[in-house]
Amino acid sequence: MNLLTHNLASLGWDAYFDDSYRRYDHNLHVAGRVARVDRGVSTVLTTDGTLRASLAGHMLHVIAADPTTTPCVGDWVVVRRWPGPRHTMEAVLPRRTAIVRHGAGKAAKGQSIVANADTVAIVEALDPDPDLGRMERLSALAHESGARPVLILTKADRVNRPQLLAEDFALNVSGMNVHAVSAHTGAGIDELRAYAPVGRTLALIGASGSGKSTLVNALVGATAMRTRRLRADGKGRHTTTHRALVSVPEGGLVVDTPGLRLVGLFDGRVGEASVRADGLAHAFDDLEELAARCRFNDCRHETEPDCAVRAGIADGTVTARRFENWRKLHREQRLTRKRVDGRAAHTFKRSGGGTKGGRGPRGR
Repeated sequence: MNLLTHNLASLGWDAYFDDSYRRYDHNLHVAGRVARVDRGVSTVLTTDGTLRASLAGHMLHVIAADPTTTPCVGDWVVVRRWPGPRHTMEAVLPRRTAIVRHGAGKAAKGQSIVANADTVAIVEALDPDPDLGRMERLSALAHESGARPVLILTKADRVNRPQLLAEDFALNVSGMNVHAVSAHTGAGIDELRAYAPVGRTLALIGASGSGKSTLVNALVGATAMRTRRLRADGKGRHTTTHRALVSVPEGGLVVDTPGLRLVGLFDGRVGEASVRADGLAHAFDDLEELAARCRFNDCRHETEPDCAVRAGIADGTVTARRFENWRKLHREQRLTRKRVDGRAAHTFKRSGGGTKGGRGPRGR
C-alpha cells in the first residue's frame, strides 16, 4: 500500500458525499476517489493512501442491471479493508455530475466516462480544420452531465486571429465560455487554471489529436500524460489509452480522457448516473426557442405553415447545417430511448412480470 495519504477535501469531498457515507462502518470502510480504472480494478485515493480495489461481488449484479453505474474516474467510492493487502469496492456514492455516452454497438447501454466533474471542457484544435458538428455533439454531452460546460480551442498559435475564431465558434455552442489557448506559447493557460482550484475538477473531452494531453501537461507544469504528433494526414493518434485524475499544483484536479471515436448521446432520463435530460435542448437553445414558436406543437419543420425554424434558416438566424445536426441528434436520442424501452420490457418479461403466475407491476 502507498503510505502517502490524501486530503479528501482537496480532492473535492464535501457535505454532499459525506451525507451518503455516514451509514457505513468507518472502522471497516474508507472513502476515496477513483483516479484510474484498469479492467475492473480501480486506483483509489484515500486517507489510508493510494489503494487498489477490486469490485465486491454484489456490485457486479448492480452493474449488470445498469452499466452506467460501473465505477469510473472521478467517482467517490466506499472501499472495505480486509486483512493483508486486499481491498474491495463496496459502493459508488451518488454522483453529483456524470458524463454518460451511448456505448459502442446497438445495445441500449450507457457508459459513464467521468463522474463528479465541476467543469467539462470540450477540447477542439484550431489546426487542422475544427469540426463544428463535433463541437455541437460534445456540447450536448457536456450539458447533459450537469457540470459547467466550456469550449477550449487549442493550438491558437497556428492560426491567424484566434480570438475572432473563438467569437465565431461561440455562436455554435450556446451558453458556454470559449477560450483560445496555446500550450506551446502558454497563452490562455492561466485562464484555464481558474476552472481547477483546490477541491474542483476539470474534465477534458474531445477527439484524438485535439491536444488534451498536451493541455494537461501545461496545466500541471510537467509531463503527466504522454503525447504524440498528428499523423501525416492531419488526423489524431490515440495516445491516451485510459482516463486519469491528475493533480494540478496548488490547485484541484484535471481529468484527461482518450479521444472519443464514438460520441453517441445517451438518453438522460434512463440510468442512475444520468443527471440531466435536457442536454440537447441546452446545446441548441436557439433552435429550441424557434421550435417553440411554430404554429403546431408537433411541427417537423418541413412543409408545415408558420414554421419558425424554417423562417429562422431563411433569415439567417440559424444555419441549415446547424439545423440538420440538431435533427440528427434528436433522431439518435429517440432511437436510444426506443431501444432502452424495448430492453426494459424484455427484462421485465423474462423476470415473469405481466405473465400468468407472475407478480406483475403494481397499479397506480
